[in-house]
Amino acid sequence: MDSLYSSIHYWLVDQPLVSQFEWKQGHTFASTPLFLTLTVLTYLTLTYALNRFPLLPTLSPNTLRLVTAAHNLILCLASLVMAVGCTLSTLHQMPHNDWTWAVCFPANRTPPRGPTFFWAQVFYLSKILEFIDTLLIILSGSRSRRLSFLHVYHHAVVVIMCHLWLSTSQTLFPVALVTNASVHVLMYAYYLLAALGQRPRWKRLVTDCQIIQFVFSFGISGLMLYYHFTGSGCSGLLGWCFNAVFNASLLYLFVDFHSKNYANKKKQ
Repeated sequence: MDSLYSSIHYWLVDQPLVSQFEWKQGHTFASTPLFLTLTVLTYLTLTYALNRFPLLPTLSPNTLRLVTAAHNLILCLASLVMAVGCTLSTLHQMPHNDWTWAVCFPANRTPPRGPTFFWAQVFYLSKILEFIDTLLIILSGSRSRRLSFLHVYHHAVVVIMCHLWLSTSQTLFPVALVTNASVHVLMYAYYLLAALGQRPRWKRLVTDCQIIQFVFSFGISGLMLYYHFTGSGCSGLLGWCFNAVFNASLLYLFVDFHSKNYANKKKQ
């Protein structure tokens, strides 16, 4: 058991590519504002064009099901690795086992380097990979039912949020990353099973966990603000402000989605 843990810890924390990672604006892959802007605009433009006009070839239901299952399997496993990797990296990188570091990076003393920031970079890139979610919805032909404003808004803006995590050394992102990746393990496991024809009965649980995630983020943010105003300050507060507004908007949209899709069914 110890050898298994040591092996996992090495590949997810101590491996030089992970432990020596450093985010350098304009040098690290995908770090420039131009890359971020073009990525988001390309996603929005292609989503609008492909949703409005039938430009893509039609795939057979079996082929689409297999592609969807493979995509969901990859993201389910990737989310699990990111959740474990960021947890171990945070425990490893926090100074003197000071748990407040995970909630409040010391202001002006937390450069974006080390294994924790490596997983922030992986998470950032995974959000671009998740754009395929939208493509699969369009290819399925059920976009009128599933391609919602919530879906497109979430996929577009979350990439900006992740970029800010790194570019501002944003306080609290390890907690956000681990909780979000954990929820995505559950979510992509559901979509994987659904693509394989075994649609679970716990779809509502996925939405409930997403709502709980946002409520938890506001609770832990209160603790962060306490540390910020009673101590020497926390790093990346402007990035956190963007994150907080984004999470508030998502909480509203998810609660609205929940009430429309589950409350009405319960009444019926």
